[in-house]
Amino acid sequence: MSSGKVASWAHGEEFLDEALLFSDDGVLARARERGGELGATPVLPGAGALMRVLAAAVQARSAVEIGTGSGVGSLYLLAGMHPDGVLTTIDPEVENQRAARVSFAEAQIRSPRVRTIAGSPRDVIGRLTDHAYDLVSFPAQAPHALDLLEHARRLLRPGGVLVVPHALYHDRVADPTARDERTRAVREVLRAVTATEDLVPALTGSGDGVLAAVLRPARR
Repeated sequence: MSSGKVASWAHGEEFLDEALLFSDDGVLARARERGGELGATPVLPGAGALMRVLAAAVQARSAVEIGTGSGVGSLYLLAGMHPDGVLTTIDPEVENQRAARVSFAEAQIRSPRVRTIAGSPRDVIGRLTDHAYDLVSFPAQAPHALDLLEHARRLLRPGGVLVVPHALYHDRVADPTARDERTRAVREVLRAVTATEDLVPALTGSGDGVLAAVLRPARR
């Protein structure tokens, strides 16, 4: 990659000052620190900014997030959603959700706006209502990501948005020599999205890569 391209990527990451998103300018920085302590990799600022824009574009009133982590991605989504929007965020690790709830409190997010659920993402998402959500997000490297993709299509209303962060997976997806199981699994998710006729996708280099797709209305 050329030095100019690297500089452009860095400029994009710094374009939005995330300290300005909440009245407490240290909320996201502290959430990132908690994520590092827990081993929960947070989305980078460029990816978070794009997640916020996508949530705002559909004025999301209901959203589902798989992988709460320490709440960094959740905060970006909430910052873009409708003021009365509700985020359902699912994580199998109770400690992650405890850390995220601290972040939500620091950001002065009203408790009715966030529903945290600890449990197996596949099990929990399988119980959610069809076509009831404006946005669904899950990380590309999540276990059983292809199953999560099918659930996301079921949950999204027509015109809703799928958001898949970490879609370039530490720059390994585009590296033909990277053949480990996790990288291959991420590539499978990308291929599945592009092969799905009712999804209109785009892949960006923001953060660690963000795959976004809009669910087309059913054709008549």
